[in-house]
Amino acid sequence: MTPNDVIKMAKDEKVEFVDLMYGDMFGILQHFSYPVYRLDESMFKDGIAFDGSSIRGWKSIDKSDMLMMPDPNSAFIDPFRAHKTLNLFCDILEPRTGELYDRDPRSIAKKALAYLKASGIGDTAYFGPEPEFFVFDGLRYESKPNIGFYELITNEGPWTSGDEGSLGHKMHHKFGYAPAAPLDTMSDLRDEMVLNLMKMGITPEIHHHEVATAQCEIGTKFDQLIPAGDQVHKLKYAVKNTAAKYGKTATFMPKPLWGDNGSGMHVHTSIWKDGKNLFAGDGYANMSKMAIWAIGGILKHGRAIQVFSNSSVNSYRRLVPGYEAPVNLAYSATNRSASIRIPYVQGDKARRFEFRCPDSSGSPYLTFAAMLMAMIDGIKNQIDPGQPLDKNIYELPPEELKKVPSTCYSLEQAVEELEKDKAWLTAGDVFSEDFMDTYVDIKKTAEIAPVKLRPNPVEFELYYQN
Repeated sequence: MTPNDVIKMAKDEKVEFVDLMYGDMFGILQHFSYPVYRLDESMFKDGIAFDGSSIRGWKSIDKSDMLMMPDPNSAFIDPFRAHKTLNLFCDILEPRTGELYDRDPRSIAKKALAYLKASGIGDTAYFGPEPEFFVFDGLRYESKPNIGFYELITNEGPWTSGDEGSLGHKMHHKFGYAPAAPLDTMSDLRDEMVLNLMKMGITPEIHHHEVATAQCEIGTKFDQLIPAGDQVHKLKYAVKNTAAKYGKTATFMPKPLWGDNGSGMHVHTSIWKDGKNLFAGDGYANMSKMAIWAIGGILKHGRAIQVFSNSSVNSYRRLVPGYEAPVNLAYSATNRSASIRIPYVQGDKARRFEFRCPDSSGSPYLTFAAMLMAMIDGIKNQIDPGQPLDKNIYELPPEELKKVPSTCYSLEQAVEELEKDKAWLTAGDVFSEDFMDTYVDIKKTAEIAPVKLRPNPVEFELYYQN
């Protein structure tokens, strides 16, 4: 779309407000609203100024002025606002230079795409994310010096079978994959989520209950790098707001429930050039040598990628053996116990591989950009991932399993891996040292340290009587 197309769309839809949206360094969607008369060509040419010092990890107060530059291709009508609102995703620019801001995740993703093109390897990168999520009837939590607890409320929970008025149809632990109603209590809710996504310009392809109690997935069509990042933000926005309309609460937190499966965001990906899928070939699983090298890049840098793809302390409650989450850095065809799966597909256009470690607790732009940079590094340096592991890795004997590299067991370890292995990210000035230093410092001080310092209820169960 052009700016004039967006302006016409606003007139045709009788829009009253324009929302400029962007995701911060940590995947939180931010927005500013403007009366529709502010929507003109100058908005797309000159951008809109805002205070960058109030956004976590961005500008100091003495250099606070920043620019939002709306992307006309991202325009959609917001289905949740009482007054008709047109939303646009923005890149963040330095007003002093007009350049993309090096701490803006969407801008980093744009730089990664530019680096792909400059490398001569390809001109397009496709990503197909699959974010899973939970929908609860309520949540209570508290964290004070003398109190620490949480309580998740869902009428699907098997622990409610003894409650007065229970009708007995309860989701047993790890038995929630795709059952019909009345076990699946959220079909109508997901229907409305899908309809709202369609109003927002997204193409949903499937929805179903996931393995855990109160867990869901909505599958959507893949897209190019930047729109795919926008799409994750849109999906989270639609899911949370639709749930709120029903008096429920939705979360993309990877592991809210103990003892059941967590929520991941498996990511399918391929690289193209001149309309041709470069991952199609006649090698293993009908993949090209380039695709195998790209897999080699992901596996080599997989533990460092986790700082972005599994960016919360809670992410590592999911990445443990026994809950379907792939904790082994290996690749295989159709094998869901490997961190990289090559799905069975019909036709070369669909050739791709799936990275199964990520979740959607952080910025999708950073996850996709880091994956792309690892793939480029793998292709440029012809990184051999070794032989595929066509076995159920969860059932390997210990002597075989210890030969398979594993994912990080904590965010703290992932940070350490990034600090040792980041030259591939700074290639082409895509990820700046300044961005990574700031990002890591906030992760250490605002997330890792507070969780390490607080006792949790299990510790009282284990040690109070000692």
